[in-house]
Amino acid sequence: MSDSTIRWESDADGVVVLTLDDPSSSANTMNDAYVRSMAEVVDRLEAGKEQVRGVVVTSAKKTFFAGGNLGSLIQAGPESKDDVLAQVTLVKSQLRRLETLGVPVAAAINGAALGGGLEIALACHHRVVLDDPKVKLGLPEVTLGLLPGGGGVVRTVRLLGLTTALLELLLQGQQLRPEKALKLGLVHELAADRDELVAKARAWVLANPDAAQPWDTKGYKVPGGTPSTPSLASTLPAFPANLTKQLKGAPYPAPYAILSAAVESLQVDVDTAFTVEGRYFVDLVTGQISTNMIQALWFDLNAINGGASRPSGPEAHAASKVGVLGAGMMGAGIAHSFAKVGVEVVLKDVSTEAAQKGKAHVEGLVGKQVSRGRMSQEKADAFLARITPTGDAADLAGCDVIVEAVFEDTALKHRVLSEAEAAALPDALLASNTSTLPITGLAEGVQRPADVVGMHFFSPVDKMPLVELIVGERTSDEALARAYDVVRQIGKTPIVVQDSRGFFTSRVFGTLVLEGAALLAEGLAPMSIERAALQAGFPAGPLTLLDEVTLTLPLKIRDEAAKAGATDDHPGIAVLRALVEQGRTGKSAGKGFFDWQPEKRVWPGLTELFPSSDAVPFTDAQERLLFVMAVETARCVEEKVLNSVEDANIGSIMGIGFPPLYGGVLQYVDQYAGGVAGFVARADELADRYGERFRPPAILLERAVPAGSVRAAVAG
Repeated sequence: MSDSTIRWESDADGVVVLTLDDPSSSANTMNDAYVRSMAEVVDRLEAGKEQVRGVVVTSAKKTFFAGGNLGSLIQAGPESKDDVLAQVTLVKSQLRRLETLGVPVAAAINGAALGGGLEIALACHHRVVLDDPKVKLGLPEVTLGLLPGGGGVVRTVRLLGLTTALLELLLQGQQLRPEKALKLGLVHELAADRDELVAKARAWVLANPDAAQPWDTKGYKVPGGTPSTPSLASTLPAFPANLTKQLKGAPYPAPYAILSAAVESLQVDVDTAFTVEGRYFVDLVTGQISTNMIQALWFDLNAINGGASRPSGPEAHAASKVGVLGAGMMGAGIAHSFAKVGVEVVLKDVSTEAAQKGKAHVEGLVGKQVSRGRMSQEKADAFLARITPTGDAADLAGCDVIVEAVFEDTALKHRVLSEAEAAALPDALLASNTSTLPITGLAEGVQRPADVVGMHFFSPVDKMPLVELIVGERTSDEALARAYDVVRQIGKTPIVVQDSRGFFTSRVFGTLVLEGAALLAEGLAPMSIERAALQAGFPAGPLTLLDEVTLTLPLKIRDEAAKAGATDDHPGIAVLRALVEQGRTGKSAGKGFFDWQPEKRVWPGLTELFPSSDAVPFTDAQERLLFVMAVETARCVEEKVLNSVEDANIGSIMGIGFPPLYGGVLQYVDQYAGGVAGFVARADELADRYGERFRPPAILLERAVPAGSVRAAVAG
């Protein structure tokens, strides 16, 4: 088996160590080579089991096992259901043969075991895991529109019980650290290092010659019972309703398939349960939503994080001392992100007292980590010691990166950037966190415009994973590359866009919220607008979002655009002006579209200002919210604001809440019924009925006939 992905080693005690080690890849996956190798290994074990006292499964890679072969899964369509079912059935049958071999089998989990990796471990009778906080275990398939198809549903519900398996692993795809996995009962032992890991697994198999899986042991009872158990049966009807509430009505099929497979699998024997699980898996794999989510959240995301949009020439850079200008919520969040990865931060504001308020915000975030047991007080103290609050620009000396996060005013940004440029290292990167002001104009305020780049963080910074990098007219490749590297250094995902008013994310987000306001003016009831968004897959409704960002912000952006020569006006603007004239400016004021005190509820006066009617069908409302963002994004591509489909898709999902189930804003166009041609036809319908903002730009018309894709157009 020289080309095998599994190495076989046996010792004098009859213990066979199977080491997962795909020679063609840096990670082990369930590719064709793995399937062939596992078949050979299981055949050999069965043929010689009289000489085998036990089996230890481990890995030679940094991770234990990376999971399914997504490159193959994304190709699966409805026409390949039989082939997919045959393949997943084969994978499961191999693991079933391993766990019923008649000798003890232990997993020595040396690294991350997610998805298929954990499913291999679950097919072992005993699991020992390396006690390292970098190691994570879980079944995250739901986050890609799938369910665990290698026995993960069947085994976890039998091992942990239905409720625990669903809530702690399956429905949200949690990734657990070793200590949490041990507490949950997912693994049995922790090990301090690799030698101890394999030694413990080996010792266990020698000490437990009669080992078997719990579900193969006579008399075993599933924790919490089966669906026929009265106590569990009485709670089952609430599961679908709670799931719908959790998903806010969004049409994600995977969570419902997981719930169904989990419940049904407990009503039959384990081998039949594997068949049930497999059928649900196949339906998901061959559906469009999993294709969309795998494309965006795996391939597009990995391409960006791997440097797809980074200039290739400049050498890698890591920040050593960062100056953050402005200690408000955004500046404090940025300081937190850098200090978290060990970078020294100077947090500057107009005074030391003001800067200390920003540091106090960071102290609150770190304090929560300590109170939850996720960080020791010693590490927290060291974390906070890396942040120096100051009101003196001279303290920026030695900074190799400056990030400005002051109020959105060009003159103010010019002043603070110029001041920082004079104090920092002579080649320091000068980044602005602006969300709307053109970077080219901001660069006019410094001596080194080539070192100026936009670095737009999203709020709250400690939770939002995206950073939008904006390239001004004079931004150098070196500055962009350094900014890209710095964003990756703090564990966030950078997308790259060209300079323009609103860039990409703010510009497209504005179309979403203003469309919600326009729907209100056309007679759609406020909660119908919110439900249209939620049931389309958005995380929040546009009226809620407007209240949260404040109604005055879009008005200010519109007024600034008018000063710059923009002449078109979105119909939603008049709605915002009408509310602001009533003194209703948003959540921070306690009143906007909603009254926020004592609890959120629709302001009764809305129906007087904007009487309800049935002029807009609910499905039109949903598609208007999606289409207006997609059409505006296509314009961004046409205007060269965006240069890659990956940046568009990931930016829309991770930055402005475009529904992941469509795979991002440009993937939405490509996957629409009828492809680009179908999208264009529907966009024209919406434009004829509701306004020219829905009219598809030339780049879409060009891809509609002959049939093509936006992805191919941009790549070409």
